[in-house]
Parts: sequence; C-alpha cells; structure tokens
Amino acid sequence: MNGYVKAFLAENPDIVVEDFPGYVPDLNPDEWVWGWTKYGRLSNLAAWNVEELWDHIVMALIDLKLQPRMLNAFIQEAGIPVAA
Repeated sequence: MNGYVKAFLAENPDIVVEDFPGYVPDLNPDEWVWGWTKYGRLSNLAAWNVEELWDHIVMALIDLKLQPRMLNAFIQEAGIPVAA
C-alpha cells in the first residue's frame, strides 16, 4: 500500500481493507474453460490462418456451452459454492 492510500485510510477509519490473494487461476472457472479448449479440444489443431483458428475456437466454445455438466464440473473444480 502506498502512502496516499495509508493516509486516506487513516483519515477514514470506517473503511475496512481486506487482503485478497494474487492471481489464482485454479479458482477461476474461466481458466478451466480456456484450458479445456486450448489443451483438450484444440491441442492438435494446425490452422491455416487466423480466421480458421477463430472458427475452431468459436465452435469449441459453442460445443462446450451445450455441455452443462462439463461447465458445472469447472465451477466445482474451482471450489465455488453453488446455491441449490
């Protein structure tokens, strides 16, 4: 925390500061989606150009969108509590 922030907090004791962990990709379900897409679905793809690569990525994500069990698994693996 820099000096300006410390001074501001000293002047505003009603503000509570919480420390959050740094970047933790295992706790982010989006990272599970990209990992599945990149290392699973498209791992052996050799696209001819950017347009073909884009088409494959979009199709992989559309296919994943239609697999709610897989998406739920990504959320569970990230450890996010899900309301019943």
